[in-house]
Amino acid sequence: MIELKNVHKAFGPKQVLRGFSLTVNEGETMVIIGYSGTGKSVAIKHIVGLLEPDEGEVWVDGQRVDQLSRKALYALRGRIGYVFQFAALFDSMTIGENVAMGLRKQGQLSEKEILTRVDEALALVDLPDVQQRMPAELSGGMRKRVGIARAIALRPKYILYDEPTTGLDPVTSATIDNLMVRMREQLGVTGIVITHDMRSAYTVGTRIAMLYDGKVRQVGTVEEIQRSNDPLVRQFIEGRATLEGEAPLIGVGGPQR
Repeated sequence: MIELKNVHKAFGPKQVLRGFSLTVNEGETMVIIGYSGTGKSVAIKHIVGLLEPDEGEVWVDGQRVDQLSRKALYALRGRIGYVFQFAALFDSMTIGENVAMGLRKQGQLSEKEILTRVDEALALVDLPDVQQRMPAELSGGMRKRVGIARAIALRPKYILYDEPTTGLDPVTSATIDNLMVRMREQLGVTGIVITHDMRSAYTVGTRIAMLYDGKVRQVGTVEEIQRSNDPLVRQFIEGRATLEGEAPLIGVGGPQR
């Protein structure tokens, strides 16, 4: 279980999180939605100790993250996969080397075991036989799938996905969505997904939380969010430029998406 309790975080004078609280249960996929710049990525970086809260607590499997020793924090990160927004592959390394990087850093497996794990991870994302290719040879969607393979090669308990469908066409986005569902259903991985894509959110999420003004505005199942009466939630999920009942923006000829 992952728990963020009353987390506050500021960068200089800019207050990003203002009492953010969220519980992610084992086996679910929690989707975090919200306007750009509201702190969604900031929130999940606390889970792996990339950021420490100014106030509040972050717990993973009964361990308080911001109080862990360096050794214990590294051990925790070994149970959490992180899929970056733009895959974050190393251009000078082959696909196989990129996927194997975390395993080699851990130093717990033989080279033969590492290569087997790399093959298994790439097969799970439907990319067999690309180990010797370079990132520049792959499409954007394929690179994102490699990013997922690198995360699951560690056999994590949790995977954090930071805007995994950004910049992809609808068909490729649907492929990534299906992979995230597969990770939950076949591997039992608990996921946290940051996205602006409501189609994706409805497909992969077991629950959805909206972050607004530094805290969770509403959290619920897909159906509960779709039926929400909160005007700000409705504005976001429907992609409207104004709240219900408000006049359209001056000079705008119609609703904007």
